[in-house]
Amino acid sequence: MGDNGRVTLYRDEGIVLRTQKLGEADRIVTVLTRRSGRLRAAAKGVRKTRSRFGARLEPFTHVDLQLYERRSLDLITQAETLRPYGERLVVDYPRYTAGTAMLETAEKLTAAEREPALRQFLLLLGGLRTLADGTHDPRLVLDAFLLRSLSVAGWAPALDECGRCGDRGQLRGFSIAGGGAMCARCRQPGTATPAPPTFALMLALLRGEWDYADDSEQRHRTECSGLVAAYLQWHLEHGIRSLRHVERDSGERGTAVPERGPDTPEAGDLSGAGDLSGARDFLGARDVPGAGDFPGAGDVPGARGASGGRDAEQPAGSGGTTDRETV
Repeated sequence: MGDNGRVTLYRDEGIVLRTQKLGEADRIVTVLTRRSGRLRAAAKGVRKTRSRFGARLEPFTHVDLQLYERRSLDLITQAETLRPYGERLVVDYPRYTAGTAMLETAEKLTAAEREPALRQFLLLLGGLRTLADGTHDPRLVLDAFLLRSLSVAGWAPALDECGRCGDRGQLRGFSIAGGGAMCARCRQPGTATPAPPTFALMLALLRGEWDYADDSEQRHRTECSGLVAAYLQWHLEHGIRSLRHVERDSGERGTAVPERGPDTPEAGDLSGAGDLSGARDFLGARDVPGAGDFPGAGDVPGARGASGGRDAEQPAGSGGTTDRETV
């Protein structure tokens, strides 16, 4: 008898980032998972009219998956809905656009497939939960998520000291190419000059000081959003298309964001904001940017749980909204 080889099935939980059509009835699903990082997998027959399987594999959905390992794309054989965040987000334009920008950013910051990215997964999970709960302005949620994701990636901006000389004196400018805040001595011509409360707001979002962030003025939020969006896209070296649709202020939609933010005074007027929380530790974090104890779940050394504490550690099927179907 011949050797049929090893059949590999494995399980992982993740957040659906996006989907693509494959053939006549299938889809390719991009998922940011807890253990395996970002991966793409095929889902058979999910575009058929009677398929209930496809509804569990829509963007914003926190799912528990069973996959069959193959040479090219792995095959999703089972999906269980843990938390369908999309149900609350799609009915609210500001929250939906902020969430879409978060999904796209998470995908761009996890460039290598199957490279573990636990902290990014936990940040995204916490951010989506906070957006769905509606406890904070969606723009603040997005900005906090972007700042913390940059910190996890090693690109945290200097906010309480000069990015060039390290002086903690009066900060006069924000240089996107220079790494953040600049003192009067290091500031170069053309550098954006945000108001001092804008620096304080960015630092509050990064540290989880929500009392200050929620009480901030609209003009400082708008300035903060522009700087964060430009700083993110500068380091990614390409644009985040979803940021073009994030509302800059009440009643205004579709504000464009440059794909690579130059150090100009107008950079502070760009759109794209956010508040990433979703768990008690994420909301109240006091972590220093880039520190090893950046908010994360219990399985990250030095952190308690950015993904939402107990819920993030629940095994598949143990709580929340669950629906299972096997194909």
